[in-house]
Amino acid sequence: MDPELDVERARFNMVEQQIRPWEVLDQRVLDLLLAVKREEFVLPQYRSLAFVDMEIPIGHGERMLAPRMEARMLQELTLNPTDRILEVGTGSGYMTALLTRCGAQVYSVDIVPEFTQSATAKLAAHGIPNATLETGDAARGWDRHGPYDAIVLTGSVPILPEAFQLALAPGGRLLAIVGEPPVMEARLVTCAVAGAFSSIGLFETCTAPLRNAAQPARFVF
Repeated sequence: MDPELDVERARFNMVEQQIRPWEVLDQRVLDLLLAVKREEFVLPQYRSLAFVDMEIPIGHGERMLAPRMEARMLQELTLNPTDRILEVGTGSGYMTALLTRCGAQVYSVDIVPEFTQSATAKLAAHGIPNATLETGDAARGWDRHGPYDAIVLTGSVPILPEAFQLALAPGGRLLAIVGEPPVMEARLVTCAVAGAFSSIGLFETCTAPLRNAAQPARFVF
């Protein structure tokens, strides 16, 4: 069997058996998942798991999101070709690569320097020019390049810092997974006009938190 053909079949099955059934029906997103080679953003020892419905280890105790989560996030953000996008948590760089195909410019921040370096090399190898990768702690906000048309947090936060909302341009969207195990919710916040926000819950899920994420006030007895 042709190994390349086998990889493409696995990619097709990922889209048809995992992503489409999870209410991801935007054809632009589905085409993107078929076009960007996910396996090239996975560590060599886990490459056989590239298309499996699971969070794959990427080192430093972190994991890349499952394929269907990445696809659903893209769909819910309804990105436009002119959008300036902030990604908090670069990780493997795969989500970054997807975002660059949807918007004009992506600013991606990770607290782990090795992730920034590795993702920069991968994106360069793919000839992706519209991504700016930086190392820093953005778990409580990153307004350096704001305002943004879209913000996505690739790790969860127990509470959503107001700084992210305030970094949205009018019409901007923020997607974050908010809560603590075992109850977390993917939430979409929209900025109608400056200072006016609406928020809707999308679906329940559970994923690891961003490092140094803001914590809710605790009662001390």
